[in-house]
Amino acid sequence: MGHYFINDSNLKSNIQEFEIKFFDNQFKFKTDNGVFSKGELDFGTSLLIETVLKEELKGIGLDLGCGYGPIGIILSKLKKVDMDMIDVNHRAIHLTKENIRLNKVNSNAFVSDGYLNVNRKYDFIVSNPPIRVGKEKLYNLIREAKNYLSEDGIIYLVIRKEQGAKSFIKDFSLYYEISVLDKSKGFYIISLKSC
Repeated sequence: MGHYFINDSNLKSNIQEFEIKFFDNQFKFKTDNGVFSKGELDFGTSLLIETVLKEELKGIGLDLGCGYGPIGIILSKLKKVDMDMIDVNHRAIHLTKENIRLNKVNSNAFVSDGYLNVNRKYDFIVSNPPIRVGKEKLYNLIREAKNYLSEDGIIYLVIRKEQGAKSFIKDFSLYYEISVLDKSKGFYIISLKSC
């Protein structure tokens, strides 16, 4: 399988469905080949969602690199916030739109390479970022996020220790006020606020 951040029109479709419970709310997701963590909600994403659910979210959020949509959909339903959900992967956005309907949430999903098709500011941005896209592109995505945040906006990310969480924190302390909100099994949940 190619990387989930690349559109591969030759990749055979094999749609699956699974259910997950968050705080006594049942969610149903359709997934497919060519999207990240297609058979289940991975630990890092689950930890990110659980951590962000404890935060006081308001306004409009952006799910950056949404995959099939679990982060944005769960936050939208449980925190009663509107979400825009973006991904470069066309198949992922198709699945996200299906999952928005399945879970009856107020969210909007559209294809965007980074922020290319984004034209507004957000109160928060949340992401399990595509680490394998490469350090340069990943760092550009996080630096550029400032341009799409409201004045008091905040970014929530999950990064594994073995994939450079500590160096990420050090590097981005030049651009943001950084807090580690949680750590478990080598995953760091990080918040970034504009300095």
